[in-house]
Amino acid sequence: MAKQIFVLSSRRLLLLNHRGGGPGHLGEQLAGSAQQQQQLRVVSSWNKLCQQLGVGSAGRRFKSAAPPLGVETLDPCQLEDLPIEVINRKKDKLDLTFEDHSAAFKSKTTWEVLRALMVFQVCGIHVVVDNNEKLMKFGQTVLGKKLFGLLMKQTFYGQFVAGEDTVRIAPVIDRMRSFGVKSILDYSVEEDITQEEAEEREMDSCVSHASIEEEEANIAGMSAKGDKEFAEEIQRYQPHKEFGDRRVGVTGARTFFYQGEATCERNTDIFLKCIETVATTTHTTGFAAIKLTALGRPQLLLQLSEVIARARQYHQEVTGVKGPVIEGNTDPGTFEQGLKEAGVEVEKPAVQNWLDNMTYDKQGLINMFDWGGLLDINVLLQDMFKVPNLQTGRMEPLISALTDEEEEQFKNMLRRMHTVFQRAKELDIRVMVDAEQTYFQPAISRLTLEMMKKYNTEKAIVFNTYQCYLKEAHRNLVDDLEQANRQDFFFGAKLVRGAYMEQA
Repeated sequence: MAKQIFVLSSRRLLLLNHRGGGPGHLGEQLAGSAQQQQQLRVVSSWNKLCQQLGVGSAGRRFKSAAPPLGVETLDPCQLEDLPIEVINRKKDKLDLTFEDHSAAFKSKTTWEVLRALMVFQVCGIHVVVDNNEKLMKFGQTVLGKKLFGLLMKQTFYGQFVAGEDTVRIAPVIDRMRSFGVKSILDYSVEEDITQEEAEEREMDSCVSHASIEEEEANIAGMSAKGDKEFAEEIQRYQPHKEFGDRRVGVTGARTFFYQGEATCERNTDIFLKCIETVATTTHTTGFAAIKLTALGRPQLLLQLSEVIARARQYHQEVTGVKGPVIEGNTDPGTFEQGLKEAGVEVEKPAVQNWLDNMTYDKQGLINMFDWGGLLDINVLLQDMFKVPNLQTGRMEPLISALTDEEEEQFKNMLRRMHTVFQRAKELDIRVMVDAEQTYFQPAISRLTLEMMKKYNTEKAIVFNTYQCYLKEAHRNLVDDLEQANRQDFFFGAKLVRGAYMEQA
């Protein structure tokens, strides 16, 4: 039976929230009289403060702004005409040394600090951790279920869990908010299944049922055999039995196993309830968190990750530029010339239509495909990811074969994502899309970025997660931030250490 509880994270997170444009200029229409000149001076001071604080006159933070500065850094003459609430606002100093213990624990009682010390000391004993289920069963036998449950609530449960339902978590949220700590409501589900059952479910959900007559070793005229690095990357996106049980080595994150479309619908309903709970208990200041593997079949994420790798390799074959497409800033005309040199007849209507639908701006290519087309549930994956074969010139799919049922499952996954983010936007709640294993992550990040483009038009509603233990984390963050700048949408990011080291 699945255990259903709300988990509340009190960790402080570094969040990026950017939008294109510059600070507002409120004083452009003021001129003439001495009184108007005084108003203009006040507004000019306000605009200058907005620039230094990295916000617009309407209170927004802009993507091109410098790091925020405190009021105390301004000259005295700049403070004269500023609103009193700006001058008198209180702001804790940012301690980047993480050694200010009084600030770190000021929201905790003495009992909570002692409990935390005890709990973490016990969690550091490997024998206890490895045999926790046996010890809990022994404790229930000796103390009885009622007394054992009370003991757990006062110790381990009380340390890590805010409460069993929306009523019991409200006081914890209010207390945290009083100390300036906002809340993230997450749904934790752990099924009591064996490792063998987990591996069987995972392998079944990650292998396509499409019949492939021959090995796809040469897709779109590209061969993985000649490039060892590319071949290893493609291999990463093939189902591996050793990672069949995705719970192994992961203690700080939830794991969802695909059990059919009906289960995904139930997960969607649970995420919607989490969003509604955030709206009512945190007064829209908190966050909700979701996992994409809870909303659809993992195999589809594997195949999308493979498409991203193949698209990057295809761009390299045509242009000679290695790395993500957006970093190449390739001119569409240069790309077309590269296809000609490869022998592709670019005059064909199908090829021209594909070239016209690539995503680019004045700086060059952003993506080889219009990934926004993914949001159209009427578009088939096989039709969307077609490119000219570099040897034959025919339009061929970069994605491996899919059955009609698998295409339908992907549409269902997108529909569920839309449902979650649309509800979040209606309630003005921010949603963090959790990071997962690296073989899923390229697809998760791409889908999340496209959802940002659709739902982050006025403020950041959708947030992507970046795992900083990965070497490419900084590069991915910079590339995604650049896309947000170039396509003019708010960018939301959560930076974490990462929980999938053993499954990378």
